[in-house]
Amino acid sequence: MKIRRLATRLSLLFSLVLPLAAPAQPSPAVTPLPALPVPAAPELAAPAYILIDFHSGAELAAKNADERREPASLTKMMTEYIVFQELKTGNLKLTDLVTISEKAWRAEGSRTFVEVGHKVPVEVLIKGLMIQSGNDASIALAEHIAGSEQTFAQLMNQYAVQLGMTGTNFMNATGLPHPEHYSTARDMAILAAALIRDFPEFYKWHGEKQFTWNGITQYNRNKLLWRDSTVDGIKTGHTRAAGYCLASSSVRDGMRLISVVMGSKSEETRADQTQALLNYGFRFYETHRLYQAGTPLTEPRVWRGETQALPLGVANDLWITIPRRQYDNLEASMTIESLIAAPIEAGAELGRVVVRLGDQVVSEAPLVALSSVAEGGFLRRIIDSVLLRFQ
Repeated sequence: MKIRRLATRLSLLFSLVLPLAAPAQPSPAVTPLPALPVPAAPELAAPAYILIDFHSGAELAAKNADERREPASLTKMMTEYIVFQELKTGNLKLTDLVTISEKAWRAEGSRTFVEVGHKVPVEVLIKGLMIQSGNDASIALAEHIAGSEQTFAQLMNQYAVQLGMTGTNFMNATGLPHPEHYSTARDMAILAAALIRDFPEFYKWHGEKQFTWNGITQYNRNKLLWRDSTVDGIKTGHTRAAGYCLASSSVRDGMRLISVVMGSKSEETRADQTQALLNYGFRFYETHRLYQAGTPLTEPRVWRGETQALPLGVANDLWITIPRRQYDNLEASMTIESLIAAPIEAGAELGRVVVRLGDQVVSEAPLVALSSVAEGGFLRRIIDSVLLRFQ
């Protein structure tokens, strides 16, 4: 039962298996391309890295992905995330003016060169921290939102918990060294995916190669923006202790990959290692959306309801990442509750869809009610109760 003709296995009282729809008229014979062999992922010298697919979340390569490491300026991705949340909720506007404190002005490391006491638009500070990796811009935004950088760090950790970043603790908005400031390659990939998913209108600024403020033009440190036109972000980071870090993302033929490399020895090395990961993922894997959220996949019988059929589907788009040329070998099945009786609320889980490639389960998701079904009238309930006695 191939993926294009979804099989439906229902665990009804009689354990019936629904027949497949009649196949379409045969097409001219085509010799299928053989499945590509998938070699092991490249073994990089970086102490920690990960490569995931954005849509499916599939992990394609990893080394020490859950090891605690200093994230350096990859930290600023969380600073951005909170700023974008504030913009989304209306608590902040791009045109709002931020007064630069002496602490922000004195920030060490990368700078946007904002001046103490000056009022700078939020949009300028966002681009300063995204493109120039400005520590001064990061601190200014943190203070504007939370009153102090220390309080802002508490917000950062709260959002980290919400996003499922279980190996992370933030102590500042910049990534400057602190003994209790750490993260993991996996957590940074989770955060990168959240930025892309939740704030596409702002994420695109990561692809800008330069930014000028206060008469000073600085260039994005992500070398891949010049090497590879499919790369559109995301963030570099470096301190002596953390080494050279790079969170990057690339889109080719609708497939988006996210890579995080931590602890490389140089700017050039982190770019080369990231390119190796991205090339590997795109060369040997492909990603497909099998089922769209809200689209009915089956309509089982409903008992004692005002209607007798209930559309079931997936609550979220179901994506899979598989080795190239394996799509036609996918099989899908659905298992549905043996008795579905009203009342039923939309969103109720009533079964599962499982997708397999050979013996391997590559994805599964709950089947949910796509609409509500109220109890039927007295006569309908009586009739269905009698019919169920004979099932």
